[in-house]
Amino acid sequence: MTKKADISPQSAYTAPISYPEPHKEKHAGRKTWQITRQYRLKQVGVNRVELPPGTWSTQRHWHTINDEVVIVISGELVVVTDDGEETLGPGDCIAFKAGVPNAHHMQNRGEVPVIYYDIGGRDAWDLSNFPDIGLQAHMAMKLEFRPLRK
Repeated sequence: MTKKADISPQSAYTAPISYPEPHKEKHAGRKTWQITRQYRLKQVGVNRVELPPGTWSTQRHWHTINDEVVIVISGELVVVTDDGEETLGPGDCIAFKAGVPNAHHMQNRGEVPVIYYDIGGRDAWDLSNFPDIGLQAHMAMKLEFRPLRK
């Protein structure tokens, strides 16, 4: 029998932030529940994320291979893209198509934690491009940052 996912506070993934200095500061306190890893799924990634007030989801980025969808459960999330900013509330969602170089991230500018689901592909050969900080991350094997290719 398949059991429901464990989203208890003690099961949250709060590993050290992998961005190189000085790009870690805005992400401190982010908690992630890696839902699909609990079930050992390999084709899709679903993460439940809790973003404290004043923090960012990630550095602005775009993916070469993996699509991404964000669905807000509670709180207010500001999505920042190359096209501008948009505010999402509970029940709102936004999607980012793979291969489209429109860098994005989410910010919690409110006074309460935001909870959202981040859903995307799990292709190990995906490259995440971080144009604001001039880096690229290759997901195969481990998260590895290197200078951005142009």
